[in-house]
Amino acid sequence: MGGVRTALYNYLFARNKGGTFILRIEDTDQKRFVPGAEEYVKESLKWCGMELDEGPDQGGGVGPYRQSERRGTYRQHADTLIAADHAYYAFDTSEELDEMRDKAKQAGLPNWQYNNITRVNMRNSLTMPIEEVEERIANNEPYVIRVKMPRNEEVKFNDRIRGWVSVNTDNLDDKVLFKSDGIPTYHLANIADDKAMGITHVIRGEEWLPSAPLHVLLYKYLGWEDNMPEFAHLPLILKPNGNGKLSKRDGDKLGFPVFPLEWKDPESGDVSSGYRENGYFSEGFINMLAFLGWNPGTTQEVFTKQELIEQFDLDRVGKAGAKFDPDKTKWFNQQHLRSKSNEDLARLIRPLIDEKGIEINTERLEAYCGIMKERASFIPDLMDGSYIFQAPNDFDERTIKKRWKENTPKILEGFASRLKDLEPFKANEIEVCMKTYLEEKEIGMGALMANFRMVITGQGMGPSMMDISELLGKEEVLQRIENGIAKISEWVLSK
Repeated sequence: MGGVRTALYNYLFARNKGGTFILRIEDTDQKRFVPGAEEYVKESLKWCGMELDEGPDQGGGVGPYRQSERRGTYRQHADTLIAADHAYYAFDTSEELDEMRDKAKQAGLPNWQYNNITRVNMRNSLTMPIEEVEERIANNEPYVIRVKMPRNEEVKFNDRIRGWVSVNTDNLDDKVLFKSDGIPTYHLANIADDKAMGITHVIRGEEWLPSAPLHVLLYKYLGWEDNMPEFAHLPLILKPNGNGKLSKRDGDKLGFPVFPLEWKDPESGDVSSGYRENGYFSEGFINMLAFLGWNPGTTQEVFTKQELIEQFDLDRVGKAGAKFDPDKTKWFNQQHLRSKSNEDLARLIRPLIDEKGIEINTERLEAYCGIMKERASFIPDLMDGSYIFQAPNDFDERTIKKRWKENTPKILEGFASRLKDLEPFKANEIEVCMKTYLEEKEIGMGALMANFRMVITGQGMGPSMMDISELLGKEEVLQRIENGIAKISEWVLSK
């Protein structure tokens, strides 16, 4: 979900500014390669309505769009950094690095780093004779290329969300830029690709903020300072209780999805539920995501995608973590369901209607959806009014005990006699008829309405009875009143 929010903010920003929304597959780390992940990303973006301008399938002028297909371009940048004394070869094995970490931990320094102090005690081209370095390279000994972090230098950049950020290089380590397998790390690959693709804004999660100073230095060292994009590091998405970052493991454990679509882990086989499969509308999902960090500066909460595009501004994104609220997420879905036309809802509910074997024409189904949508959060909720399709045989006992009195049958029969002559049999006319009847008989609304609902629907509460009555039609309403009085009276006598 966090990755989708990042994509959404990039999408909204690009559309708002008339920019280009590009999908770049960052697949240089083969150890973290997950089969099916690329297709999952594409399908998720498609479901969310984030149309791509350029990408692996769309093509474009700055491809290729998979980093694995750009592999030949990265080494030259690493060589440029080495030639300018901004990077160096390091021949330390993983065992040697682990040994150094263990020694540091024993000495009371648990967070050992390969940096501008410790590198003088390591096996690298800064501590070894050049002849030995060349010989090792010629013999194809494994090595990595690390950035040569300068001493005591302030790195400053203006983050669009956090303002000016300043970090001293003594607090930074010599990150690996090029791995022993000949593959660049994220740091070098992204900088090189952002430059090659003309990326103007890097909008990404807060977890990348500590890496930003390194990226700023790489732009400087490669002579690209004039082309450096603007950075914007988004706030964390927090758990509902606000304690800690929401992770992909929290979702099903806490009872809500954190994936846009259902995801099956290809290794473990574990299945994580998705918003799409849980019946959420993509419009409601992205509306909710937009508010996890951004606000429009107004009281408006429900937005169409186009409205989000028109109003989105990085200056309205906060830096404090945003608590995820699963109940609010359902509310967003409810609002977007209500905004849909009765025609759209009828089309969406039709498979459920057919599955139940209910015969109803399109016009009546649309009217039914219009009645039910104000009380529904998801499409299946629209089926809660199944009493409209079939007269009730069971009646809410709690309401009967509370509302059904000795004179109730007489009150209902009197109202039914008024309905017999009512034309047209429309909701507003039925309401006037009821009020007139109650006034003439000097009866309170409470003596009629709840029991009228009971005989018609079997329920103690629900949508407008006037709308339900109009949809059912006069003949059906009168028949249900008669049958309901008989069945409930018989039940009351049996108690």
